[in-house]
Amino acid sequence: MIVEDEKDLCFLLELILKQQNLSTKCANSLREARATLPNVSPNVLFLDNHLPDGSGVEFIHHIKEVHPSTKVVMITAYDTPGDVEKAFEKGADYFISKPFTIGAVKKVMSMFSVANIA
Repeated sequence: MIVEDEKDLCFLLELILKQQNLSTKCANSLREARATLPNVSPNVLFLDNHLPDGSGVEFIHHIKEVHPSTKVVMITAYDTPGDVEKAFEKGADYFISKPFTIGAVKKVMSMFSVANIA
């Protein structure tokens, strides 16, 4: 699952994951993500930190409550050491800085042993 308000980035992530034969679902806000989460079982959730209706970092607890085994990957341009530390303290499993590369996304998916599942 992808929670990203920038539709171009959401589309890019979906494309990268679909090329790996992975199914995806994109939400463009925390409200949309909150409504979608009960209906999906994501292995990995890519989460932007600065969304129009709140902080992705503060949403991690909700993700982990609904799906404790879901790996949360923060994707953000705000990658100061303090931001990264806060993300991990709140339960993020990995952190990717924007702009990211296809290789970075593939590395994350292989790290979490997610490959070729539709």
